[in-house]
Amino acid sequence: HWHSNNRVIAYMNPIAMARARGPAQNSGPTIQDYLNRPRPTWEEVKEQLEKKKKGSRALAEFEEKMNENWKKELEKHREKLLGGNESSSKKKEVSYFQFGTAGIWNWFLQYEMP
Repeated sequence: HWHSNNRVIAYMNPIAMARARGPAQNSGPTIQDYLNRPRPTWEEVKEQLEKKKKGSRALAEFEEKMNENWKKELEKHREKLLGGNESSSKKKEVSYFQFGTAGIWNWFLQYEMP
């Protein structure tokens, strides 16, 4: 029959469906529950902050030390490089392909702008 292949699919209105199911079952804490949660006193909060500060101070000192070490390493490295390069300090022609894709740019940068 010519009707058979254009059946209408019934459209279900989601809001109507929800209404038919009745009021939603409230799952999870209410706002009231959130407001009634145990809260730390001001003193406790202050203590926590102090603890945090102490912790971060130790961390800061540690970082400082690491930075010192790193600086020393860099200095050493630089001295080594400079020591080896005294003789050839002036810029030499650089082979074009040495740099891969950045080659042209590096080659261009060899020649300082006026």
